[in-house]
Amino acid sequence: MRSTRNGRGGEFVLSALALGLVLTLAAAAPVQAADGICCLEPSGQPTPPVEGPAAPAGTVVLDFEGLANLEAVNSYYDGGLGGGGSGPGPDFDVTFTTNSLAVIDADAGGTGNFGGEPSPDTILFFLTGAAATMNVPSGFTTGFSFYYSAINNPAQIVVYDGLNATGNILATLPLPLTPFNGAPDPTGQFSPLVPIGIAFSGTALSVDFGGTVNQVGFDDITLGSDVPGGGSPSVLEIPTLSRTAVIGFVLLLMGAGAFLLLRRRAH
Repeated sequence: MRSTRNGRGGEFVLSALALGLVLTLAAAAPVQAADGICCLEPSGQPTPPVEGPAAPAGTVVLDFEGLANLEAVNSYYDGGLGGGGSGPGPDFDVTFTTNSLAVIDADAGGTGNFGGEPSPDTILFFLTGAAATMNVPSGFTTGFSFYYSAINNPAQIVVYDGLNATGNILATLPLPLTPFNGAPDPTGQFSPLVPIGIAFSGTALSVDFGGTVNQVGFDDITLGSDVPGGGSPSVLEIPTLSRTAVIGFVLLLMGAGAFLLLRRRAH
């Protein structure tokens, strides 16, 4: 009888361990986006540009509103024009490399596969190269921050004290995978965008927004603060475990505990 009970208990333990492991691994697996940040078929009508958040003195916020869908940012934030002729934009003494593109949410008439952006409806991304590079010849200090979404591949930003990603590295910020839940925008896989920032010493002249092409998007890039939009306090949203992952982990622990108990009784 003792042998039978242990046999049945062993089967239960193995089942719990297997189920827990499957659920945990499934929850940890990256979400595969069919189209990346771009390009969905437009599902809405174009909307007029929306004013971004007001930046406190000493900070600059780039929200990419006013640029056209898939338009190169170029000199738009240097009082000039985007690659498609949009502008002139605000004169913040900021330029971007030609692979740095604006993309508008598909719900607003663009082709962007994203949602939950902090300042609708346009964000920054890139389709070629290893990074989109921002140059600020007049420099900025104190901190740097933004919102981003990267549901399949992690990314990173690097802050330099020289133009065009040269000179000394003032800060490196790894960008972990962000939550994927389709909310608050069920038609955008890269949703929501989450805030992150970093403080540094020295004067920065350029920033590399690195990652996998078409797999990371940025918005409300803020110069002069480690909080996007220049707010307070500092915020970093860490992706949380899903309910499936929690249940799987609990089952895994329960199965391991029961296995050890049965093994002890058997001896």
